[in-house]
Amino acid sequence: MEKNKSINNIKNLLLEQSYISDDAIAMSIHLAMFLKKPLLIEGPAGVGKTEIAKVMSKALNTNLIRLQCYEGLDANQAIYEWNYQKQLLYLKMNEQADLSYNEKEETIFSDDFLMERPLLKSIMAEESQVLLIDEIDRADEEFESFFLELLSDWQITIPEVGTRKAKSIPFVIVTSNRVRELSEALRRRCLYLWIDYPTFEKELEIVQMKLPEINEKLATQICHFMEEVRQLKLEKLPGIAETIDWATALSSMHIDHLEKEIVESTLGVILKDWQDIRDAQMSLSELLDKVGVTSKMG
Repeated sequence: MEKNKSINNIKNLLLEQSYISDDAIAMSIHLAMFLKKPLLIEGPAGVGKTEIAKVMSKALNTNLIRLQCYEGLDANQAIYEWNYQKQLLYLKMNEQADLSYNEKEETIFSDDFLMERPLLKSIMAEESQVLLIDEIDRADEEFESFFLELLSDWQITIPEVGTRKAKSIPFVIVTSNRVRELSEALRRRCLYLWIDYPTFEKELEIVQMKLPEINEKLATQICHFMEEVRQLKLEKLPGIAETIDWATALSSMHIDHLEKEIVESTLGVILKDWQDIRDAQMSLSELLDKVGVTSKMG
């Protein structure tokens, strides 16, 4: 009974931020918060992985600290960096000062010259923050080792000044689109959640929540169409974000139902690859028939 209450509380927190979750998502968030462990979320692009961190920061009324991963990301961008310009200026100003080399070194490698990057910043905050490590699979494999210490012991070692232990433990969300396989060391330190494309019913509920003014018939046809498009063998399947963009665009033009001409002219909203658009155009009549939309123009 207590478990159901906790799960419902999480779902309500997310719902207040216009995020429609389910029991699996709510349970994963609850356990991550209770066990103080990072939550690794995998799934196709555009299904709402990153959005969980955003809505949790709002729901918990705390800051969102985001580290966007990319190839070549290193410790200087992720953990900390020394303010070299400030250090050089200090040394220049104190050239004539009667300070030993060790005294100067000790001074310039201090907090006054330390620039906190997302990982260090997240644990040095006085209150718990939400730390989003977004699309970690886009970073090099070597990068994962930079924050294994953080995820294991909630501390970061800075060679020049020693180990910094966390003042507060952040709520950590790690997302991956499975561009590459993540290390076992990282996976062991996290709880795991897979988010797939939504069911028709859930996607319709999301669209109607995000766009309460949308025509009901249009919203239903859009979600049915997206469900069918995802059955095609496309290079990049559209996610919920594309569904919402498409629904917003069509609704803004006061369209109340789908027609072939409208769909053809707006495919670029939901498909972002020219080959995918061509494949969808070749299957368009069949797709529209399945959705119950006439494939005849006019």
